Amino acid sequence: MNPPEPSTTAATRRAADYKSSRKPVWCPGCGDYGVLNSIFSALATTAIDPDRLVVVSGIGCSSRMPGFIRAYGFHGAHGRALPVAVGVKTANPALDVLVVGGDGDAFSIGGGHVSHVARRNINITYIVMDNQIYGLTKGQVSPTSDPGTTTKASPYGSFEYSIQPVQLMLSYGATYVARGFSSYPKELAAMIDRGIRHNGFSFIHVLSPCVTFNKSIGYDYYQSHVVPIPDDHDTNDIWAALRLTGDPPDTYYLGVFYEVDRPSYTDMLYKGGRRPSPEPPIDTERIIRRFS
Repeated sequence: MNPPEPSTTAATRRAADYKSSRKPVWCPGCGDYGVLNSIFSALATTAIDPDRLVVVSGIGCSSRMPGFIRAYGFHGAHGRALPVAVGVKTANPALDVLVVGGDGDAFSIGGGHVSHVARRNINITYIVMDNQIYGLTKGQVSPTSDPGTTTKASPYGSFEYSIQPVQLMLSYGATYVARGFSSYPKELAAMIDRGIRHNGFSFIHVLSPCVTFNKSIGYDYYQSHVVPIPDDHDTNDIWAALRLTGDPPDTYYLGVFYEVDRPSYTDMLYKGGRRPSPEPPIDTERIIRRFS
């Protein structure tokens, strides 16, 4: 028995349909505003039913996002967004699952999870807003901070080499890898839209400046260092994608690095009689009564 079909439909929806009654509380000028607007636009394009959308996050400024989106939301423990999202998707493959977070949540506290979600090709979309700093705790170096980054907690500069998120996810076997910039919301929305439609694990790295605690890597810096991925880039070529992540080292390519078709984890789990699919609709009231 096959799992229920994804909920994406031809219904007409607007970005406003996905806005909750809560207003964002980020610092004025935070890059996460642009990311949130891109997510609204992408959801409207895909016309996902808000009642079948789940947004999961860990801890951090960007992880507040589930509260601002009209959908089911889970704001969990630091670094544990991916395990929760995997549980949601595996239990009910008909749900659309979006995971949001920052560079610290993803690659430090939660770093042990990303490799396994990528290699299993779980059919969820993971958006990581990278500001190269821990903004919520007032500015310490993160795994993506450049060597030499100076903060109050590292007055002599960071002595650590930084993680390269796109390079990492390509190496882990993610089947959709893209990078956007929060100042280019239209282009970013297109990447998120494509990632949501992708059957498998989609990872979108977003350059999202922190204007309060990392002023050296701001909008002006990125504006002068980002370039679009060349039109003739072959998104099926893993080696071509990897070459774009480090050549030249001070350039950030924007666009889709890699996309290939491969059966997702739930495709293999539920199809072919390996395991009975969950019987929708899930009786959530019965579950709540059981544990109340």
